[in-house]
Amino acid sequence: MKKMKVCFQLIIILFLNANDVSAQMKAIYFGELINGQGKKITHAVVLVDSDRIIGVGKEKELSIPAHAEVINLRGYTAIPGLIDAHVHATYYWDKTRSGDPWTQSRGVEPAVIVFLAQENARKTLETGVTTIRDLGARDNMSISMRDLINRGAMHGPRMFVAGQGLSIYRVKGADSVQRFAEKQISLGVDWIKMFGSTGSAKDVTGIQTYSYEEMKTAADVAHKAGKRFAVHSYGPDGAKAAMEAGANTIEHATDLDDSTIVQMARRGIFYVPTVEHNRYYAAHKDEYGYDSIAVSGLNGYVKRNFETLKKAVKANVKIAMGSDAVFTGFGENTRELEWFVKAGMTPEQALKTATTTGAEMLGMEKNLGAIAPGFYADIVAVKGNPLKDINVVINHVKWVMKGGKVEIDKTKEKTK
Repeated sequence: MKKMKVCFQLIIILFLNANDVSAQMKAIYFGELINGQGKKITHAVVLVDSDRIIGVGKEKELSIPAHAEVINLRGYTAIPGLIDAHVHATYYWDKTRSGDPWTQSRGVEPAVIVFLAQENARKTLETGVTTIRDLGARDNMSISMRDLINRGAMHGPRMFVAGQGLSIYRVKGADSVQRFAEKQISLGVDWIKMFGSTGSAKDVTGIQTYSYEEMKTAADVAHKAGKRFAVHSYGPDGAKAAMEAGANTIEHATDLDDSTIVQMARRGIFYVPTVEHNRYYAAHKDEYGYDSIAVSGLNGYVKRNFETLKKAVKANVKIAMGSDAVFTGFGENTRELEWFVKAGMTPEQALKTATTTGAEMLGMEKNLGAIAPGFYADIVAVKGNPLKDINVVINHVKWVMKGGKVEIDKTKEKTK
């Protein structure tokens, strides 16, 4: 009965597309497939038409159209394209210019930075990340980059962007917050971002900067426009206010009390902890010019961040993988997954943070995060079993498809 149902669905699909069977149709064979919806298929085949998946099943269950392009990845495991919930894609370090990563871009035209940031986009795709949420860029650069990728003029992951974030250093008071947020909406952002506390780069303080009323104003503007609201808070106070004000996601926060964590779980607020981000800064201290005092502060923050993560995992808070990648951090986008496993998740649960949970966070759960009919053809091939070892996802991505197009293919590389 199951086999007949799959075949019947495929017959309908082929009938509707009978006059349009083209090179856009692909049949991709995998040794195993993890569909992101709790199912594992051995000897799997995925049928892709244009940018969407139209069939998934065992090889013997699906009839392949004669004109379909066949891609043999039987030596690999398929997983859904990954979602990085927090990046800054236009933070590009141009090493031909003097200065550290934070200063070398001063005076550079936004168009030049967007063009150079294609390297960040490529490195992101190489990690298996096919969708990103960009949470802050000046001069509308993230909007431009998103639109260039969408029109096919630039290769890169699918982008959801927040434009320029609300910062206390430029916007104060509920009225100003409302005007600034509305301006971002008019520019075409997908999210509104607010810096609800201090803390960034080597600064690991977490002093609340915006009041509940100001956060509520920003949340209301976003939600009225059908958008979502993200709040950066390194500390517990800004995070608690953000939770009460209606934030959809809370970024980074450490030292959250039990009550806040319980309420986040009950309200379905997503936590994007970015533990790996500050470890990255400490590991790249020479690039950033950070002294031993700064490194000590970063390492201390990582420990507190991790402890908060463990509490959130135990309380079943919705957790999304976010790298907070900047500059040379692109290409390391998925290292956060290892922290999740250390915090008590199974590898399968960790993988969900970058697939189904990430898709739900974006409001794209019917389009992203799974290998299933009707979903975007965002598919990653890895070598090994990611349900046993999350490092398979982090270190062994070999092939990446985004929207039906092969973006990365390392399957022909010789192993050393």
